[in-house]
Amino acid sequence: MNVFGIAGYSGSGKTTLLEKLLPLIVARGLRVSVIKHTHHHFDIDRPGKDSFRHRQAGASEVLLASASRWVLMNELRGAPEPSLAECVAHFAPCDLVLVEGFKGEEIPTLEVYRPANGKPPLWPDHRQIVAVACDQKLPSSPPCDLAAFDLNDAPAIVRFVLDAVQLP
Repeated sequence: MNVFGIAGYSGSGKTTLLEKLLPLIVARGLRVSVIKHTHHHFDIDRPGKDSFRHRQAGASEVLLASASRWVLMNELRGAPEPSLAECVAHFAPCDLVLVEGFKGEEIPTLEVYRPANGKPPLWPDHRQIVAVACDQKLPSSPPCDLAAFDLNDAPAIVRFVLDAVQLP
């Protein structure tokens, strides 16, 4: 499967950009999956639900299934966080896996950069970053010799991503 990353600091607009890119890629007839990495504790389950009770009782995995979707919850219980490769291995075959986060992984990555966030750009220190999308003209320092896009130009970003992973 082809894997491409979207990275940037919290609040930079990664999820919003993905919401714009996904329908454009899917409209080309491609099957796309997304991995979202988070540093925060999260739970998609709710206390009192059967699945929550099963996990609380010690189940390593709980799978919920319905006519419209299914989800597999895996309790790490002290085991190490899975790598990106381990996460990708769980997916059914698809044309493209878009990865939000995992900014240290060696996959081609587009940085979503917003100078107004007050954070430094990632591209000088992360060689896997191959392009930058920004909501304004990129600053001259540090210099950026990567492909640069207006953050709102989703069609151009889609063309770049698909070219980068050699998809039509």
